[in-house]
Amino acid sequence: MTFLWFVTAASLAVAVVALVQARRTARRLEQLTQNYWELKYQNGELRVQLQQLTGESPPQTPAPAQARDSFVPLASLKR
Repeated sequence: MTFLWFVTAASLAVAVVALVQARRTARRLEQLTQNYWELKYQNGELRVQLQQLTGESPPQTPAPAQARDSFVPLASLKR
């Protein structure tokens, strides 16, 4: 019976350690995600400033193509 209590206590301790580790990892992931987006935003700002200083125009993106799909009411399909 004592052995069962020992196993129960050990598994509870392992579960608590795993929970603490998971929370720490989640907090670190949130911090890294926030840092990533801040750096991505700053990179975009610096790119614009560099283009303004060098006089380069930003790359032109082509206009989106016209959609060839059109709305077809279901009533016309049932005929």
